Amino acid sequence: MLAGETDAFERFVDHFRSKVFHYSWLMCGRPEDAEEVAQDTLLKVFENFAQLRDPARVRAWVFRIARNACLMQRRKSIFAPAHELSLDELAPSAEIPTGEPQPEAILLDSELRAVLDRVIAELPPVYRAVVLLRDLEELSTEDTAQILDLGTDVVKTRLHRGRVAMRQKLDCYLHNHCLEDQPSPNPAPLSERERAELLSIWRSAVAPRAR
Repeated sequence: MLAGETDAFERFVDHFRSKVFHYSWLMCGRPEDAEEVAQDTLLKVFENFAQLRDPARVRAWVFRIARNACLMQRRKSIFAPAHELSLDELAPSAEIPTGEPQPEAILLDSELRAVLDRVIAELPPVYRAVVLLRDLEELSTEDTAQILDLGTDVVKTRLHRGRVAMRQKLDCYLHNHCLEDQPSPNPAPLSERERAELLSIWRSAVAPRAR
């Protein structure tokens, strides 16, 4: 195996594993579940790499796989909610005043990233999924809609309502400190078994296509 191919593997895993872990932790609710989702996602990405038609859209493709893996993990987790709210069950949202900074722009200091994570984690899942992909991962409306199997208008509506809810919670934190500061978890280092499993599939399914 050429050293360059192994380097590409390491860069890909380092880049996407932390992103998928963060997304999955906020959607699944537990670091342990997020670890499993991140590993399952990378395995499926490498196994199905031949299905990637447009390399420029690799991020959207990876997150679609992560979303499906997260849904499967939530279904089998004892910590999954018994019922998730639909849009019809949520109270009507207020409007964000025109010209006001968006919620994600308020907390730029790295020390406050954990607060932003807490705020996002408290959003209803239908809003949380959109906010994570649009605001944190900076995917387009179209890519987000494709990943979540939604129409673009629905994505825009949920993003707006999610931002309103975030703004209200962030205002509460900034003025009344009504959220506790708790550090966000980071993925544990890959075990030798996990790394070997990923590298084996990379070598058989991904590396040959790059030659």
